[in-house]
Amino acid sequence: MLDATLTDRARNLLTASGRSDVPPFMVMDVMAAAARIEAAGGHVIHMEVGQPAAPAPNTAISAAHAALEAGRIDYTSALGIPSLRERIARHYRETYGCAVDTNRIVVTTGSSGAFILGFLALFEPGDRVAVTVPGYPPYRHILTALGCEPVLIETSSETRHALTGEALLAAHRKAPLKGVLVGSPANPTGTMMSREALTGLMAAAEGAGIRFISDEIYHGLDYAFPAVTAAELSPHALIINSFSKYFCMTGWRVGWMVVPELLVRPIERLQQNLAISVPTLSQIAAEAAFEGRVEMEKHPDRRPAAGRSHQIPARRRRVLSLRGCFGVYGGQFRIRKKHAGRGARRSDPRHRFRSCSRPSVHPFLLCAFRRGHARSGGAHRAVARIANAKQPSSSQIRAEFSLSSRRYPCPPDQYRSLFTCRIFRSPR
Repeated sequence: MLDATLTDRARNLLTASGRSDVPPFMVMDVMAAAARIEAAGGHVIHMEVGQPAAPAPNTAISAAHAALEAGRIDYTSALGIPSLRERIARHYRETYGCAVDTNRIVVTTGSSGAFILGFLALFEPGDRVAVTVPGYPPYRHILTALGCEPVLIETSSETRHALTGEALLAAHRKAPLKGVLVGSPANPTGTMMSREALTGLMAAAEGAGIRFISDEIYHGLDYAFPAVTAAELSPHALIINSFSKYFCMTGWRVGWMVVPELLVRPIERLQQNLAISVPTLSQIAAEAAFEGRVEMEKHPDRRPAAGRSHQIPARRRRVLSLRGCFGVYGGQFRIRKKHAGRGARRSDPRHRFRSCSRPSVHPFLLCAFRRGHARSGGAHRAVARIANAKQPSSSQIRAEFSLSSRRYPCPPDQYRSLFTCRIFRSPR
């Protein structure tokens, strides 16, 4: 009896906090599952995580080698290596024609570290912060873990899934908002906001006293028109960027913020206590990466998607090519066939997969392959059956992710978006 009581007490001591009860970032769960397949000797085509196919620029790698050979890698200032901060400020002058004071630059542990620092500096527990859906899930998960309330504003194709000032103010009238977070280009939609649209949204936010955070991690990967930085439009916005995407340095975990002058010291204090400083080697490589832009622009995996044909591996195998959104976090998976010449579309019941009725079943499982055959779940088997069809060229085969609330209800904070992919056979 005593042993049972002590066991119960120990169990209570080990109960996780309520603030840690956030949904998993499913991309990372799928990535872990793929790693287990690879560890067992399987071959996986990775399409689950948003990282470039190109490597870090040679200038960054060479700088890191030189730093290691030179000896000690010490702590740096909590705000970052001064020369890196100066180089980032110069980047704004060269890329956007925008003067940013070096003192406003804060180097962070990727954009994820920047979100934590920014949210802690801007908001109190209980504050309401607007984010869009579809949207990057960790936005709302980090806010929730910090005690804030993410307010989901659903966007539609009518506005190209971009947040408008009208929609923001409508949410603000229902209950006051303390902040809003917007990405352009956005994840997962890829939507970019023009200068006029971003200016109007920021003016609406500032006019209502809503603090503005701009996620600019995908700047540089823009092919329709150059992305506009919020740093050009207001000194009061908090800008977040990273070396992960354009500079192809995902695993180096280094990013930066441009912060309002009044927040520099508070964020510095937070960084001192939470991380001390960003890894020195990553900062050294990041500074050198700016000098490798010519190399990066020439890399075949960095060319505009419209002008790039998908590369088929040398081995003879069927490949799944994804085009469109970065990912889908909720919905029903269906395989449809559109027969050539008829224009009619019909569902094939043999290839239906019921997914996302709960978070543990996820469309991203489609991303794990082993030598052309699906490895896990009905989605894999469905795609594999179609990919292995004897005459795939006789019809155009599409895989569609879409929400069907009547049959497979999804929580309102999950994505409602369409993701199309194409299955094709490599030449023999």
